[in-house]
Amino acid sequence: MVPQSEVVIRQHNFLKGRILLVNAPTDDLSTQLDKNIQTSVWTWNYNDFLFFQNQNIPVHFGTDIPQAEYDQVIVFVPKAKELLNYLLHCVILKLGLGGSIFLVGEKKGGVERAAKQLVPFGKCVKLDSARHCQMWQLIIDQTPTPRALENWAQQYTIQTPNGELQIYALPGVFSQNKLDIGTAVFLPYLNRVSSGKIADFGCGAGIISAYLAKLNPKNRIFALDVDAFALASTRLTFEKNNLSPEQLEIKAVTGIEDAPLFLHAIVSNPPFHQGIYTDYNASENLCKTSRRHLKSGGELWIVANRFLNYPTLIEQNFGQCETLTDQQGFKVLFASTQKKS
Repeated sequence: MVPQSEVVIRQHNFLKGRILLVNAPTDDLSTQLDKNIQTSVWTWNYNDFLFFQNQNIPVHFGTDIPQAEYDQVIVFVPKAKELLNYLLHCVILKLGLGGSIFLVGEKKGGVERAAKQLVPFGKCVKLDSARHCQMWQLIIDQTPTPRALENWAQQYTIQTPNGELQIYALPGVFSQNKLDIGTAVFLPYLNRVSSGKIADFGCGAGIISAYLAKLNPKNRIFALDVDAFALASTRLTFEKNNLSPEQLEIKAVTGIEDAPLFLHAIVSNPPFHQGIYTDYNASENLCKTSRRHLKSGGELWIVANRFLNYPTLIEQNFGQCETLTDQQGFKVLFASTQKKS
């Protein structure tokens, strides 16, 4: 059990009734609380959703707060400050005046900073500080003006080799405020991607998906991500650029193993963060197993930090890997299932 959950258990006397766990760690916290406490989970991470589902714990996956009624809410601090603002907005409106919200997190995860975000909404009390974690309680005496999810998105314009794109990135989504360097290096090469069924693995705010859709109206884009906020951002980006919804299919995935088969291409600026931690498993699996999702002659296109060993992994599984460019710390990598004559 992670330290954050241990802190919650130590303060179990403050807990009662129906409790919503927001961004809960994947451990056995729910089974360790008093039997008179009924827990359910709200997560936007598809891997976490499957974990709680397998544990037979009521769980909701998505960007919206579950519809059920709750007596209390425990929020486990997310990495992004703006995401916490959105979560607090949702749970405060759900509980209303007099409601009780608990905030739990690691010091290295920014819990002290996060606690300051509670202050505008009522009285805050630190209940616990141990194991490099803290637990705070907010009694709500101020409620915010409701804001639709779309209004939480950061909007910015990027210049591409095929004109402008308007990007809409929701809180917590990679590249929320501006075009990241890796994607900027990648874009000039994407007009060489085979047309047809294309998967954008780790779609984020939908920059690559929207660009590929704009390049060729006949492209069918499968936007894949573990994060519900990323999937919602990609849909927003498509809508705001007047791209055909028939070109886009949104799919929550645990990894590349959930991608469709017989793809013409897989394109990715692969993710390597899981919360505040670095995690290369998803991107390494992409290099190792993406071939089985491609049709004969199908293509793999990746942009990645130059220090990563992706070229070796791709070559081991495709028989070859071509580095198309190496600039600003990033490599654009290409491989094909086409057998060399």
